[in-house]
Amino acid sequence: MFQSIVRGGAAGAAGTTVLNAVTYADMAVRGRPSSEAPAQVVDKISQDVGHPVPGSGDTRANRLSGLGALSGIAVGCGTGAAVSLLRRAGVRMPWWLGGVVTGALAMAATDVPMARLGVSDPTSWSVKDWTSDVLPHLLYGLVTYGIVTASD
Repeated sequence: MFQSIVRGGAAGAAGTTVLNAVTYADMAVRGRPSSEAPAQVVDKISQDVGHPVPGSGDTRANRLSGLGALSGIAVGCGTGAAVSLLRRAGVRMPWWLGGVVTGALAMAATDVPMARLGVSDPTSWSVKDWTSDVLPHLLYGLVTYGIVTASD
């Protein structure tokens, strides 16, 4: 089981690298800013649990930005580990379907908290907004699931 967790975490890290590369390429091509949503989610959660991120001004904003990015890495690695464990338990899908499902799981793990915490409302997103979210997560899922299945 430990081997499945490590394999899935590594696959998720590779998928996260692809997700980040696609996101940064989109930012470079369209000239759009990075999303503040991950930092806002971290801020709300830290305050809700009674341990707000310390600091003020730029120092606090930088900490939140870093923690937001780290939370994305954790979601990516954690989703990979979960998918690897599911595969070990017998849940086996074709590569393309497993990739889509894995991407959808990772997307839900980031978008649902944003919506529930009031950071963003996906029902108000434009087609460009959805494309900027779906495409990187789809590629994340395909890479992550592909690596999980290749190591069988």
